[in-house]
Amino acid sequence: MTSPVIDPVIEKTAHTVPRSPWSGQASKEELAHWRQIAQGVAAALSPDVLERDRRNEDPHTEVELLRNSGLINLIIPREWGGEGGHWESALHAVRILSRVDASIGQILAYHYANLGAVVFYGSPQVQELWLRRSALGRWSWGDSVNPVDPNLELVPAGDGYRLTGVKHFSTGASVGDAILVNAVVNGGADNGKFLALALEHDREGVQFLGDWDALGQRLSASGSVKYDGVRVTSADIIGEVGDEPFSTLVTPYIQLAFGNLYLGIAEGSLERGRQITLARRNSWFLSSVDTYAQDPLTQRVYGELSSRIAAVEALADKIGTEFDAVIARGNELTADERARVAISIAQLKVVSTEVGVEVANRIFEVTGSSSAKTETGLDIFWRNVRTHTLHDPVDYKKVEVGANYLLGEVQPISLYT
Repeated sequence: MTSPVIDPVIEKTAHTVPRSPWSGQASKEELAHWRQIAQGVAAALSPDVLERDRRNEDPHTEVELLRNSGLINLIIPREWGGEGGHWESALHAVRILSRVDASIGQILAYHYANLGAVVFYGSPQVQELWLRRSALGRWSWGDSVNPVDPNLELVPAGDGYRLTGVKHFSTGASVGDAILVNAVVNGGADNGKFLALALEHDREGVQFLGDWDALGQRLSASGSVKYDGVRVTSADIIGEVGDEPFSTLVTPYIQLAFGNLYLGIAEGSLERGRQITLARRNSWFLSSVDTYAQDPLTQRVYGELSSRIAAVEALADKIGTEFDAVIARGNELTADERARVAISIAQLKVVSTEVGVEVANRIFEVTGSSSAKTETGLDIFWRNVRTHTLHDPVDYKKVEVGANYLLGEVQPISLYT
């Protein structure tokens, strides 16, 4: 990947492109198609998920699966070389992968966020340029945007800038073809501007520190990236990070993706527990049945957990459909509309977090002491959901929802709200 040169054809046609290149809703056929694709990738990831988790290596092979399946280009419009899918389809794909390997589900979720950011922050010319190139190369996008780690700065140098600093939690960056970077300009005419940049993986001065070593989400490639005087030109700048409603949809999207990630983990945990329970050939000695699966106490737990999952699924599906309508609004999206969808997504974040953690924890109650063996692998679901649900405090999402419900208040726009 080299610094882009704008194609003259793109310059001629870009002015006809609306601010949002997405419109309409996903058909039943589209949703079924991408569910099938995602299920195929999940099936390929499943056999060695525990072995890969223990190795804790950057998932280059796994990203290649995403590339070859078409999931990488799902939301890029067909006229720009992509698959022309909707965000609802993308969210379903994240959920399905997370049933088996939530690390790869996270990488895909963040990839879509970074593609979206190109549109949210970029002009029509920038959108078309970068998404065409991404579709052609089947690029995977990582990021260095962690907002509570504002350690990057752009210093003017000649006709461009030098990027310096370390950014932690840079999900997907070490395995991505392109990296979305947020940094503040320090000095010059644009002093204080908060810019979004796109850099290629192998840009001189970019160093991947390989320091991601967490309890869960071990293959999410979320290590730190060091930028040592990296040369940045005007061609690398996507746009300015601001508070205009459409440009801030990256935050509701990623929170919506989290909801689907946690839902997928809960579904995967429940299904794995079901397999273990059905394989148990005896029963608790105080019960009057032959197997654990026939025990009413076991059935009660599964009934409770599956019902809660079903409720979260219904909410996630409802909001996924609504999000496509919101994202199609482009420049016409109002602050009130943006606030409404953000509150709905915050509600999903609350219940999906709690249900995800509860299911991954309580599933051990109905699978017995043998399910705690490392070889069983049931712990991967709890480790993954417990790790990622710490991304931002769910209690603040509860406050966000409660303050809106009681007083009509809306939290200030940020990369978390």
